[in-house]
Amino acid sequence: MSILRVSLLLVVLQNLVARSGAIKCYQCSTDEDPEGKDLCGAYERFDETAHIPVDCLQEESVTPGTFCVKITKQSPRMFIWDGRWRTVIRRCSSVSETGVTNMCNWGLDANSVYWEECYCTSDGCNGSSSIASSGTVVVVLLFISFGYLGRH
Repeated sequence: MSILRVSLLLVVLQNLVARSGAIKCYQCSTDEDPEGKDLCGAYERFDETAHIPVDCLQEESVTPGTFCVKITKQSPRMFIWDGRWRTVIRRCSSVSETGVTNMCNWGLDANSVYWEECYCTSDGCNGSSSIASSGTVVVVLLFISFGYLGRH
């Protein structure tokens, strides 16, 4: 092989290796949705076909990272007149609260707002079909919250 062909082959291989190391994640936030639209899937099912996962190591990523995260927050019924509010954020991440990926962490904050953070490590895994909020967990946590608050 000539030096030119070897050099060209090395450049191609380097690009393939560099691309294979980057993860692609969905990127959206209900706080950025236009009025009356639910593009990030807070109340409607997240439409993966209407979004394109971004490369987490490129400029288009809001936050660079090596894995994906889906963050959900939901208030108890008593805060909002029409029921409750819900916020969803999908993005790249480089830090997990527990240091563990491919799982969800959840709980209640001091105001009884339910939160869930799901971390995953495959392309597009922070879409609704891969990581979904557990409705059962939400209900159980809200019952515990109201039961606990009612006693004090």
